[in-house]
Amino acid sequence: MKIKNILVSQPKPAELEKSPYYELARKNNICVDFHKFIKIEGVTASEFRKDKVYIADYSAIIFTSRNAVDHFFRISKEMRVEISDSMKYFCISEATAFYLQKYVPYRKRKIFHGKQTFVDLMDIILKKYKDENFLLPCSDIQKVSIAKLLDANKIKYRRAVIYKTFASNLSKVDIKKYDILIFFSPSGVKSLFKNFPEYTQNSTLIAAFGPTTSKAVKDAGLKLNINAPTKNAPSMTMAIEQYMKKCNKKKK
Repeated sequence: MKIKNILVSQPKPAELEKSPYYELARKNNICVDFHKFIKIEGVTASEFRKDKVYIADYSAIIFTSRNAVDHFFRISKEMRVEISDSMKYFCISEATAFYLQKYVPYRKRKIFHGKQTFVDLMDIILKKYKDENFLLPCSDIQKVSIAKLLDANKIKYRRAVIYKTFASNLSKVDIKKYDILIFFSPSGVKSLFKNFPEYTQNSTLIAAFGPTTSKAVKDAGLKLNINAPTKNAPSMTMAIEQYMKKCNKKKK
């Protein structure tokens, strides 16, 4: 199968030329399109108040995404909540921790991060901080695996829904023209079927980033062809390049 068109279920990068997908397209003479499969809307201050979550009651915050960071500080500002200087921040990855600098002066003694997964972050929490009172800002469809890990380790925490996830309108997308569809969240997979209820995979290749997305692909009855991250392919573009090279070798 010759790959000509790839659909990435994320927004187009602000600086496309600096994106690894730009290099992937250039090197392999293929077309890479971007379409946001999901949209995010923050909850209002009045909605947040109904849950009776009082930010000042917590000594630590867990951030699992940049969206969580943005909407946490947005809701705090709207509610005029002053965040204590003693607040500790636990981020799922170094990238999220650095992004936090947009709102908080970066002090290593108060900002901690895992490598890429929540399991990594849990190791840090259990070493010295298991007695903290954690707040977990999240979407209305927060991963069940995160709650399970916190519960299993008897961590004191409270979920705080600060934004909601919805399927984007993909009516203008010609889904059948793509040779590869790339997903980054279970919500993206749900959006596919929300927009195209009769979708059948046929010869289209499906790529998924992360174990929960891979599971969502399989649960939806689709065949998973490409997955990342792996030891040999930590990024999605690397995984796709390796898949294409493997296919080319088989043809020879």
